[in-house]
Amino acid sequence: MNALDALQPVYAISGFVVGTLVGLTGVGGGSLMTPLLILLFGISPAAAVGTDLLHAAVTKTAGSFVHGLKQTIDWRVVRRLATGSIPMTVVTIAVLRLLDINSPAARDLINGALAVALVVTAATFVLRDRLIARYSARLALLAPRRTMVLTIVAGGVLGLVVSISSIGAGAIGVTVLFLLYPKLPMARIVGSDIAHAVPLTLVGGIGHWLLGAVDLPVFASLIMGSVPGILLGSYAAVRTPDRILRVVLAGMLVVVATKLSLALVSASTNVAAVKTITSH
Repeated sequence: MNALDALQPVYAISGFVVGTLVGLTGVGGGSLMTPLLILLFGISPAAAVGTDLLHAAVTKTAGSFVHGLKQTIDWRVVRRLATGSIPMTVVTIAVLRLLDINSPAARDLINGALAVALVVTAATFVLRDRLIARYSARLALLAPRRTMVLTIVAGGVLGLVVSISSIGAGAIGVTVLFLLYPKLPMARIVGSDIAHAVPLTLVGGIGHWLLGAVDLPVFASLIMGSVPGILLGSYAAVRTPDRILRVVLAGMLVVVATKLSLALVSASTNVAAVKTITSH
């Protein structure tokens, strides 16, 4: 089978749809793509996470290039986030290796992390403006060193969550930066978050690939669709109310999180039933 034969239109179409939504909202790639690969296409949770991490690394690189040209990246913030996220990503990948990433324990861990990350991301979409209005002024009074430490800690949390679920680098990362750096222009916050996501998702994606948890043909198909989708969504973003998009997307994430939770409970019940039968 050659490379062209391996490309699958259904994945390219999915990449286009998700890419368009990411272009419209600026976030949501992992929170939509990973559950889609699991629930709709039946890809294993580990492979879905690893494939989406590499997919995100490519798309975020393109975004970082644009922000770099516009000089809307604060590299000081990127370095602080990466100081926490990269080591935590390496540690998380090592733990997944010890668990055996394709084992039932690892699968349940990834599914559980996905469900929690989706709910947190949905809440972030809806409550972001309120959180910023309530806490940003207070956090702006923190000493510079305290802000630096909190940024590194936030990077570590993102490294843990994203490495397991591929979710959170966008919505959660942007909200954290809004809170810790309220005086930073929005364009620089978004640009810095995207730039940080490149090494984070790349290291996580390579780690999953080394563990055999990346589907390269699916990855190639996703890229074929997501790049034009992001371009289209970015063009249409100025014509669509951001608040409406965020509420709709949050609702979708809650539904997906519920389905993942039910699938996890169902799988656990089935395993328990099998163990009971075999014990007798």
